[in-house]
This record gives sequence, structure tokens and C-alpha cells, in this order.
Amino acid sequence: MNNQPIDFQIIAQEGEARAGILQTRRGVIETPVFMPVGTAGSVKGVRFEELEQPDLDARIILGNTYHLWLRPGIETIRACGGLHRFISWDRALLTDSGGFQVWSWAR
Repeated sequence: MNNQPIDFQIIAQEGEARAGILQTRRGVIETPVFMPVGTAGSVKGVRFEELEQPDLDARIILGNTYHLWLRPGIETIRACGGLHRFISWDRALLTDSGGFQVWSWAR
């Protein structure tokens, strides 16, 4: 791997399917990957300690930018030192745009 903030390498491919390694500053993620959804910064009903146990070993969680913007809000997240510190998760995070919520709730 190289020293870029994010790197992705395909390590196997068959037809349209592929497996790869995604490297971020927070760790290495083999794909395809199980990615728990932590919409507002937490995975409902599961403590982060459980997600980090060897039998689950979640390397990344998904958050929703729109939900985080609504609550707790950008000021709170900034005051805590960023999203990783706010939710106490040292591994990788992926946030989506929240565009679906903006579009669907505007109706």
C-alpha cells in the first residue's frame, strides 16, 4: 500500500464480482465487507466494543450526514473534535450524503 489518505486495490475478480483492499488512515478494510449502519453515530442495540470483537470485527461503520446535521449538529461534533471523537470510534467511517432524506422528506 502507499501513503495516500485512501487507496483501493482489486485483489481478485471474476466476471463483474471483485474483491479488494481499501486502506484508509483508520485501517485496512477487505471488500466486500459487512458495514453496520450507525445512522446518527451509533449502531442501534450494539455497543462498539461488540463490533470490535474478533467474531464480528467491523472495520467500518456507515453514518448519515443529514441525520448527524439535524442532531447533534455540526457545532456539537466540531466541539468534540470531529465525528470519530464524538462517537468514540477509532476505526473507519463512511458517511453518505443524506440526499435521500432531504429529497423524500421535502415532499
